[in-house]
Amino acid sequence: MQAVAENKKSSNIAEYIIYMYQMEDLIRSYQGNREEIKTFVVEKYPVSPEDKAKIADWYLGLLDQMKAQNILEKGHLDELNSLVTDLAQIHWNQLKTDPTYFEAYGKAKPFILDAVMQANGQDLGNEIQICLNGVYGLLLCRLLGRKVSDEQLKSADAYGDILSTLSYHYKVKDSISKN
Repeated sequence: MQAVAENKKSSNIAEYIIYMYQMEDLIRSYQGNREEIKTFVVEKYPVSPEDKAKIADWYLGLLDQMKAQNILEKGHLDELNSLVTDLAQIHWNQLKTDPTYFEAYGKAKPFILDAVMQANGQDLGNEIQICLNGVYGLLLCRLLGRKVSDEQLKSADAYGDILSTLSYHYKVKDSISKN
C-alpha cells in the first residue's frame, strides 16, 4: 500500500490525494479498530508475512496520524490538505497565465457552481477541493454499485481535466524544486 501511495504521489498528485481519501475512509469503516484493520484488510493481501507486517505498519501509521489529527470521523490528513492548497495555488496561477487551462476551467466552472449551490451554505473548500470531491464521489458511487448520472460523468470528466493539468504542473514544479 505504501508503494502504491508513493508511486501515485510521484506520478499524479491528484490520484494520490484521492487514493489517500479512500484509505482514510477504509480506516473509518472499521472505526479505527486496529485488530479489525489487521484482520479484515491486511490479512486479505496475498503476500508474505513480512510484507503483511509492512502493510499493517502503514495502515496503523495512517490510523495513528488520523487519531493525532482528530479526523477519525471526518476530515483529511494535514498533508493532504496542504497538497490541495498547493494545487489551488497552481490553479490560480494557471488561470492567469494559461489560456488552454482557462478554457478547461470554463468547462468545469458550471459544475463547481452547481456543487456550491447544492451545498446550501456548507463549506466545500476551494475549487480544487470541489473537483477532488466530485471525482472521489463518482468513484464511491461506482464502488458501491450506485447508478451514475450523465451529469456526474460530465462533471467528473471536467474535473478530471483540471486535476490532470494541475498534477502535471505540480510534478514539473516538484522536479524543479528538487534540482
